[in-house]
Amino acid sequence: MRAVWVLLPALAALSAYYVYLPLPGAVSDPWKLMLLDAAFRAAQQTCHLIHYLRLSHHLIVLNYLICTFDKLKSVSSEDIKITDAVFDGVEVRVFEPPAKGDESLKRSVVYIHGGGWALASARTSLYNNLCRIMAESLNAVVVSVEYRLVPEVCFPEQYHDALRATKHFLQPDVLAEYSVDPSRIAISGDSAGGNLAAAVCQQLSKEEDLAVRPKLQALIYPVLQAFDFNTPSYQQNMNMPVLPRFVMINYWIYYFNGNSELAPELLINNHTALNVGRALSFRPRLNWTSLLPPSFKKSYKPVVQSAGTAAIVEQLPALLDVRAAPLLADDATLARQPRTYVLTCENDVLRDDGAMYAKRLERAGVPVTLDHFHDCFHGCMIFTVWPTDFSAGVQTRNSYIKWLDENL
Repeated sequence: MRAVWVLLPALAALSAYYVYLPLPGAVSDPWKLMLLDAAFRAAQQTCHLIHYLRLSHHLIVLNYLICTFDKLKSVSSEDIKITDAVFDGVEVRVFEPPAKGDESLKRSVVYIHGGGWALASARTSLYNNLCRIMAESLNAVVVSVEYRLVPEVCFPEQYHDALRATKHFLQPDVLAEYSVDPSRIAISGDSAGGNLAAAVCQQLSKEEDLAVRPKLQALIYPVLQAFDFNTPSYQQNMNMPVLPRFVMINYWIYYFNGNSELAPELLINNHTALNVGRALSFRPRLNWTSLLPPSFKKSYKPVVQSAGTAAIVEQLPALLDVRAAPLLADDATLARQPRTYVLTCENDVLRDDGAMYAKRLERAGVPVTLDHFHDCFHGCMIFTVWPTDFSAGVQTRNSYIKWLDENL
């Protein structure tokens, strides 16, 4: 009995040590965020053990755990018609609000979910809930793209899936089938989905024979470049939940079907050193010293290696592929983009990706809204349902939907 009274406090102390993380004072719901991060880390460690034992790929197991947990949540959709369809070989989920007597055509949003190109699904309740609320609030048809995931496929297949599904939906006869106004369509996505949304919009802007084009793009804490892993936000938030820097670097490596042993070199920007000729022409497009406001730059310094490892780009050429990293696009491409909304969070390694893209679009003459949240963190917008309900999620979601409502 005496041993139990010794063991219990020890277990409690170990649990508190595992859960506790030093967080910025302004972050929303800090203890809830610590618990979410601890649960995610525990799941990742379990999945890596399974991978090490060669029982299954760790990303497949992690996605299974996420989707299993997600099924425990029940979200009502009585007022929204939800159907699964296939658009040019790509699975999608379509959310349609009820028809109104005085209305002939509806506006629409093509939504591409996040998850590091490897996790989550258009069918999970987290994204079902978001898309249902969007459909209700905007009285809009929402098309949620179920692109294939790593490790089943790697770049550029996720990009091709998102592009094919979007182009199929933009066909006049398909829009007519769903009673969608062809002049009121937005392309949107969060995190890796924001990456795909930006890449799709760039490609659509280059296709001269396209009959229907998106009116807007809305990017939620998008991941837009793998050139510099030492921007101020990467340095400031390197250990922040839910997306530490090393995790984001590994998602890039998985996306490109690369070797995780390259992570330490990517971490210190050896892949874009001054002696890597293929990277030199892109450097001015990601010069954060001129693209970020002082409140973002703070006292951080650029990390530029004079001599690095050119072979990394030879092994992973997609690091400098604009379809994978839309922030690398030239000014002419950016000038053709539609009116844009970019949501960023202070406590997020990807904050500066979004801010730099917004500034470059603005310089190219594109109307841009940069919606920055000082107390929010990466991924927060989908966390609005118990037990992963955060005030940051409701706050960012409402602001995002409000912008769409006013501009679409």
